[in-house]
Amino acid sequence: INNKGENTMANVAEKFGLRPYRKLDGTPLVGAQNRYTIASGYSDAIFQGEMVEPLGTGNIQRHGPNTSDAVIGVFNGCFYTDPTTKKPTYSNYYPGGIAASDITAFVIDDPDAVFLIDADAAFTRADLYKNYSVTNTTGVTQTGISKQQLDVSVSGTATTFAIQAIDICQDPDNSDTSSANANILVRINNHFFRSGTGIA
Repeated sequence: INNKGENTMANVAEKFGLRPYRKLDGTPLVGAQNRYTIASGYSDAIFQGEMVEPLGTGNIQRHGPNTSDAVIGVFNGCFYTDPTTKKPTYSNYYPGGIAASDITAFVIDDPDAVFLIDADAAFTRADLYKNYSVTNTTGVTQTGISKQQLDVSVSGTATTFAIQAIDICQDPDNSDTSSANANILVRINNHFFRSGTGIA
């Protein structure tokens, strides 16, 4: 602990995208999620912990970092009938290019959900309450888990930024504000269910 009362132990470096943590009012999130669809053959991989956005086709897709598109929630796995084996398949991630008519995505879409995310650089208390983008990193296919982080260098006050930092994790292994990889509590800032703007 330094003379400012801040933890100075180096953080554990772990990338996991956005991990559900609690609700904005402090109550448990209780694993709530809803079903959405991914179009047959959609080419981009979507990893658990990545944000997704709605489309005019009635489906969803991966939300691209540094875009102003509204976010509908955080991807939490999917189901589809494997076109090769013809077997029902549950997966932490959507690998991309799956030709199936039943691709179901599970999305944590509560506008009041709070998530935990790893910061890619040192994150101090003065960095709180700003809006941020996330890094554009491919996840781990062996686990299906995202490797996206809060992009400390891409921040501002615009409502189009995807996430907003609201607190620093109190975990002693991940709360050092003097080194990279502190875990930060965030909310979806540009949430589709808050914006009131529909999809044409």
